Amino acid sequence: MHEQNSSTTGLSRRGLMQAAGVTTIAGLAAATTTGAAAAPAGAVKKPSRGDAALVLLGTAGGPTVYADRAGVSSAIVVGDAFYLIDLGHGALSQVAAAQLSTATGPAARPLSGLAGVFLTHMHSDHLAEFSSLIINGMWNGITDPSDPVPIYGPGDRGGLPPVLGDRDAPPVIAPDDPTPGTVTMTTRAIEGYAQDLNERLRGSGGVDPGAAFAPHDIVLPDGVDAPVDAAPMPRVSPFLVHEDSRVRVTATLVEHSPVFPAFAFRFETEGGSVVFSGDTAPSENLIELANGTDILVHEVIDQAWAEARFPEPRTPAQEATLKHLLEAHTTIEQVGPVAESAGAGTLVLNHLVPGDGPVPQYRKAKKGFSGRLVVGRDLDEVAIGG
Repeated sequence: MHEQNSSTTGLSRRGLMQAAGVTTIAGLAAATTTGAAAAPAGAVKKPSRGDAALVLLGTAGGPTVYADRAGVSSAIVVGDAFYLIDLGHGALSQVAAAQLSTATGPAARPLSGLAGVFLTHMHSDHLAEFSSLIINGMWNGITDPSDPVPIYGPGDRGGLPPVLGDRDAPPVIAPDDPTPGTVTMTTRAIEGYAQDLNERLRGSGGVDPGAAFAPHDIVLPDGVDAPVDAAPMPRVSPFLVHEDSRVRVTATLVEHSPVFPAFAFRFETEGGSVVFSGDTAPSENLIELANGTDILVHEVIDQAWAEARFPEPRTPAQEATLKHLLEAHTTIEQVGPVAESAGAGTLVLNHLVPGDGPVPQYRKAKKGFSGRLVVGRDLDEVAIGG
């Protein structure tokens, strides 16, 4: 096992990534234009991913929009299908750029082959393109109401979160139902775009998104009463969320309070396993879920950057915000030991906060971890079990 290191003599970054089992879509596209079997000019050859692969669609954490990083979103590609984990800003464009579609020919659409969507929690940077998926899915490959795409995510929080810091309580949005879960969020998205949907269904045909998608609120384990407003989360063992012929998906609760519930997911494929931490501080639940995983995709925050955002003296509100940033996320110094405790083979840093932080700073996460480190970039791919 080795750390990805762009300073190694004699290898370009692309060469290093390919040597480490990490590729980029750009590299794959370039490879198809050389040699005797090159594609015709203007043609785009779909990448060959083997039996299964992790694809990082977007790697920036937080609601800030960056020019060179899309919002957090990932995909697991298994054979002729793919699964999406979170939908940060730019996610659907990144699906197209990554050529995840399993369809070919003139009728090919970017979302053809989408077999499931998994939402870790209800923060906007993980949901920015959720409504777009629901509303535009029918035009991009989601066309079979007899086989709706399952969506799994948090249920109703169970009550408003506490007000952090010494500040007045703000107005409550949608006071009659202020903490909806995945099922209600999907219904509201469809209703909010009713004018567009009714016009298109009447004028152009198409598929009612209420029939093309099947949302599910993930049921909490026995003994967990909602909401949980402060750390630690209840200690739970992994529980089953979804299973089909390609993947088995289990979940656990992670430490992102006062957000509740917040989930991590483990995908088991025939070739190996991938765990997505979601947003979390170091978590015993996560370590149990990730035990022995081939790939751990984990969020990370730069503590020095966070503290610099709120220089002393800080107001109580600033103190509360900084406290949340550091106590609800995992710092560069903490993430390596987490991966080591889990016995992960490869640690992939994702949901980078800040998204424009220097890569050498994130490479410090290697300390305390004996496996391979990958500082994620948009459209990076990692073979599963390869």
